[in-house]
Amino acid sequence: MKYTHVETRKNLPEWVTIESLAEFLHSTMKPYEDRVADIRRALDYALSSNPGEGGFIVLASRNTTLEGAAVILDTGMSGYIPEHVLLFIAVRPELRGQGIGGQLMDRVKQQSSGDIKLHVEHDNPARRLYERQGFTSKYLEMRWSSK
Repeated sequence: MKYTHVETRKNLPEWVTIESLAEFLHSTMKPYEDRVADIRRALDYALSSNPGEGGFIVLASRNTTLEGAAVILDTGMSGYIPEHVLLFIAVRPELRGQGIGGQLMDRVKQQSSGDIKLHVEHDNPARRLYERQGFTSKYLEMRWSSK
């Protein structure tokens, strides 16, 4: 398995595009998937060079086949809010349980320059991966929606 760290669009391997990565994340995160348009916006943010934006992506691949991916966004904050948000992590369903998700998480932690937060539904099996990786549930997330 090869792991590739991507910080800009120019660093994307030639065999993957923003569109194909968004589709991969959408299809492999089911039933917890987000809309492709929302995933694309997150990828654009992660690879942005605009002030106040940015992050990185870690790709897991064999040859030119995408097997897994993690997307990290920078928050521009620290202390009360972690420096990074693990927004997406996904592995092809047929490859789950082989340690690829754990390897992606290890690389994300190594390549992050500060604390990382994430959110996960209570019934999502990925929650066990996060707990094994040392993530704790210190707070209850609450949201207000204007819609």
